[in-house]
Amino acid sequence: MDDKIEVDNLNLFYGSNHALKGITIHFPTHVVTALVGPSGCGKSSFLRTLNRMNDMIPRVKITGRVALDGEDIYGAIDVVELRKRVGMVFQKPNPFPKSIYENVAFGPRIHGVKKEAEIREIVETSLRQAALWDEVKDSLQAPAYSISGGQQQRLCIARALAVKPEVLLMDEPAASLDPIATAKIEELIHDLKSTYTIIVVTHNLQQAARVSERVAFFLSGECVEVGPTSELFTTPKDKRTEDYLTGRFG
Repeated sequence: MDDKIEVDNLNLFYGSNHALKGITIHFPTHVVTALVGPSGCGKSSFLRTLNRMNDMIPRVKITGRVALDGEDIYGAIDVVELRKRVGMVFQKPNPFPKSIYENVAFGPRIHGVKKEAEIREIVETSLRQAALWDEVKDSLQAPAYSISGGQQQRLCIARALAVKPEVLLMDEPAASLDPIATAKIEELIHDLKSTYTIIVVTHNLQQAARVSERVAFFLSGECVEVGPTSELFTTPKDKRTEDYLTGRFG
């Protein structure tokens, strides 16, 4: 199985705080990998290194290598193009203060799609992929904030998909949603993995078990253990992983 992203000896510093320590992990193509671990263990910081979102934070220093299809993303690379290829969905739905239609059309317009017919097609395809089309097709000009939180999160997923990424990063995408909306997001992750490589941060171990094929356990800025979900959850190799999974800490 080919690796879509390879991370080797990654270190991240916020000023003098050594937040990520020597992380080496590879992400296979078209596989859902869940990142789990207690709050503050570095999961979200790590996720943001994969499309250089940490570049925006002052006094950040990153060493090591992150490669996308073999190319070092911290080398001479177009960051706008990188974020087109590696899309991101955040913990809280963050639609733009525009219509549902314009939220999805925004990315393709920025990246140079001019023909309205083509944009309309992208909007419909992306909303269908995000399992939202049937719910909003008659109200595409309504403000994005007029739909429910769960629908807004699926709209943000559609917005990320509209620029045709290869990788989808999801930072606790269901954390602020009710159980029904959460189930829809989980179903969606399952449906999207045949097209995208998905890396999802979750604090919910049951969710990780449901949606992922591989799990990485993070603790205090280290990647302690990574492996197939069923194996890591039933026979973890590291005592710290076992302690976390059985609720002894975290």
